[in-house]
Amino acid sequence: MEELTPRRRQSDRPSGKMRKGMYILPSLFTTANIAAGFYAILQTVHGALGEAWHLDHAAMAIGFAVFFDGLDGRIARMTNTASDFGRELDSLADVIAFGVAPALLAWIWGFHLLPAGAMAPELHLKITELGSIACFAFLMAGASRLARFNIAKNPEPSNPGRPGKKYFVGMPIPAGAGVIAAIVHYSGGESVTSSWTAMIWLMMVVVIGYLMISTWRFYSFKDIDFRSRRPSRLVVILGVVGVSILFFSRPVLFAIAILYTASGVLWRLQWIFHRKISPTLPPAPPLTSEASHTS
Repeated sequence: MEELTPRRRQSDRPSGKMRKGMYILPSLFTTANIAAGFYAILQTVHGALGEAWHLDHAAMAIGFAVFFDGLDGRIARMTNTASDFGRELDSLADVIAFGVAPALLAWIWGFHLLPAGAMAPELHLKITELGSIACFAFLMAGASRLARFNIAKNPEPSNPGRPGKKYFVGMPIPAGAGVIAAIVHYSGGESVTSSWTAMIWLMMVVVIGYLMISTWRFYSFKDIDFRSRRPSRLVVILGVVGVSILFFSRPVLFAIAILYTASGVLWRLQWIFHRKISPTLPPAPPLTSEASHTS
């Protein structure tokens, strides 16, 4: 019996090292998220000289950052290796990849490269100034969204809207950055060329920023179970989506971004409409004693 004890202890050591290594795994994907965001910023700066492919690469880098951000949280939950350090690192990574990078990309693509000869100089200056304010508002909205989520004791939606872990309160910042990146990628990086398009882009950036700090409900995809015994449907759906993005990335990602944004708006409108048409019950009549009926 004395000889079996040290053997058992030696066998337990690799499992302890394996456990420590599992805590590093989610942080590796978070690091990849930061790297993708930094690369997107570099490509956006290069794209300020007018080369469209740099802006397209910046948009694709933000898309990869969204992919890495989705993996690190899910892996941490599946392996039960979530930690305070990982949550804080993930929030800082989100500010870089989904705050600074898309805000800079939105300004360069939609306002900085706007041709000055296509409109009056005063109008061009005003649009550029308003665009910088809108992009800064997007950045602040994303940072506020992260701060609100971090300090919330119960980040699950309660009222109004549908309750449950599978819904976010407000559009998550990766989705907001994904909408910006999907639109830029859909254009192939070719910047805005007219004042009307710039004004539409200005309103789009403002709307996305508002959705992030709103209390509207957006699907979180957290109820998808990859460990189910029969994940055949999930595998088929992910396979079709993956192949579609591989061969038709521009229209597919653009459609996904617009549909996801519209889903939160439609759920909100449905709640407002249902609240208005729901009949209010009349107040209950006062109770009368039996003696009053007999008298």
